[in-house]
Amino acid sequence: MHRKPIRSVSYSIDAEVHSLVERGTCKVEIVLLFRQLMANESAKRPLLSGLVDPPKYPQKNTTTKRKRFLRSKSAPSVDTLLGPTEVGGTLPDSKLNSIYFRPSLKQVVLYLVIYLGAGAACFYLVKDQLSGKKTNGVLDAIYFSIVTMTTVGYGDMVPNSVTTKLLASVFVFTGMAIVGMLLSRAADYLVEKQEMMLYKALHMRCKGGEAHMLKQIETNKVKYKFYTTAVILVLLITIGTVFLWKVEKLDFVDAFYCVCSTITTLGYGDKSFSTGGGRAFAIFWIVTSTVCVAQFFLYLAELNAEHRQKLLAKWVLTRRMTFVDLEAADLDDDGVVGAAEFIIYKLKEMGKISEEDIALVMEEFEDLDIDRSGTLSAADLVLAQSNR
Repeated sequence: MHRKPIRSVSYSIDAEVHSLVERGTCKVEIVLLFRQLMANESAKRPLLSGLVDPPKYPQKNTTTKRKRFLRSKSAPSVDTLLGPTEVGGTLPDSKLNSIYFRPSLKQVVLYLVIYLGAGAACFYLVKDQLSGKKTNGVLDAIYFSIVTMTTVGYGDMVPNSVTTKLLASVFVFTGMAIVGMLLSRAADYLVEKQEMMLYKALHMRCKGGEAHMLKQIETNKVKYKFYTTAVILVLLITIGTVFLWKVEKLDFVDAFYCVCSTITTLGYGDKSFSTGGGRAFAIFWIVTSTVCVAQFFLYLAELNAEHRQKLLAKWVLTRRMTFVDLEAADLDDDGVVGAAEFIIYKLKEMGKISEEDIALVMEEFEDLDIDRSGTLSAADLVLAQSNR
């Protein structure tokens, strides 16, 4: 895992620390040595210095040289000072799942099977209390659960007792939660898997390696998601229309009308799936088509927001900077604006970060900066870990 370079220390410090580590000296003694030797260094550097590498081309009329903090090859590894469970890095899968829950395809299928199994069992037991055109008891129960879950609600089958009405009320809320939290996330994941195929189809004659292709997909992620979902949506609309036209024997216009009222969850009910084969098809088609149309409009909104964000960023980066801007960008009030300060100021103008975000990050930095040097070192990280 790539780690950001940390502040280099002298060779004498490295040799002493390595010696202590080889002798089995405890972490606390190593930390104390670090603090004692680093306290004798020169004056503290500004908080935001050294965050940006110097340009690789020569600068004209430049009197000050920017220093780049590199980790000495002989410096003790952070992994040596910290145990394997204490080293920072990517979050474990369990922590990532608790922060941003993205279920796997197996989990989604499992939750959906549990929901449909419970719905089929409940509505099959009360099938005599459901009014409307019926085909097969189990098939009708699953079909009614799907129509309820997706809020299509054709009205071709309706509850006509207190028990069935209460069951329908429970299943519509749990079904909406499954669609919103699970199926939409799974659809988003599956769309991401198809982005590369769509890119290859749109750029068949363009030359470029896989790295170039991945870069283009990442740069235009929302756009390719929108295109992919649009293609899948057109395919589902076509399949549904043809099925209703050929199998359910509806007029072509009525078939298209039924498809549109279904995928938008209007569900007028004047046209619906009435045969056993039609309802078996509807169990799968209704779920995929309603989720797909929801993702389509979500990506459309994201694409529009991204376009407006790019216009704002272009305006921010092209407008002339004034003396008022210069004063506002000077975070440490030293009369000059460094590269890091300029970047932070421009990100704030673009709306990428806010004062609250900066305050939270600075608070975390101050918690880690144990020796109050204005920089983070291996000693700070060891002390921070030992204090938690």
